[in-house]
Amino acid sequence: MISIRNVSKWYGTTQVLADCSAEVGRGEVVVVCGPSGSGKSTLIKCVNGLEPVQRGAVVVDGIAVTDAKTDLPRLRARVGMVFQHFELFPHLSVADNLTLGQTRVLGRSRDEAITRGIAMLERVGLAAHRDKFPAQLSGGQQQRVAIARALAMDPVCMLFDEPTSALDPEMIGEVLDVMIELAEEGMTMVCVTHEMGFARRVADRVIFMDHGRIVEDRATEAFFDAPHSERAQQFLARILRH
Repeated sequence: MISIRNVSKWYGTTQVLADCSAEVGRGEVVVVCGPSGSGKSTLIKCVNGLEPVQRGAVVVDGIAVTDAKTDLPRLRARVGMVFQHFELFPHLSVADNLTLGQTRVLGRSRDEAITRGIAMLERVGLAAHRDKFPAQLSGGQQQRVAIARALAMDPVCMLFDEPTSALDPEMIGEVLDVMIELAEEGMTMVCVTHEMGFARRVADRVIFMDHGRIVEDRATEAFFDAPHSERAQQFLARILRH
């Protein structure tokens, strides 16, 4: 479903990704973790073209993301993206947040878009809030709306960029529950997260990054039980200490 091949990226003279390669199979759940500044978020933003790359190639479901001729807005409609800070339109109701992309990008009628949007709101347990505005919702509810918005576009895969890091601790569980359900239903997912309990329960593989490089790409239990690199060992020792 997703192929990242020898991807390198620079911001000016600073290299932020160095020869990164990874494959994500259809229906697979991959967690990307590592210290701050390791390139995790940049890597997954390259998957749907939000970040251009200077070297290498990214292919999603047979479409070359890094090809200049690729229709990136159309591609992004097929690659659901959930950000750290929700990115909802504050001046639009929940229902309108869910219909805008469907009508403008997919060409659906408003009635079709509303039907699909409400179905996805029901899926994340928020159908009763369709007429509210984002500011009237908790952080956890806003993130679940963001997930519903992405799902309403019928994506072939989902990318999550630290979706719980901006939430109060008691709201994290409601977002992770939705993500776990998606994983169990067979959605292809790449998740940047520090929620190691979620990673251990749901992920098929863990990619560990440091200084813009993929240091480890291993089956989940193997990564947690016996990470190969000293850097990954240090990271897990610190993050699992409590």
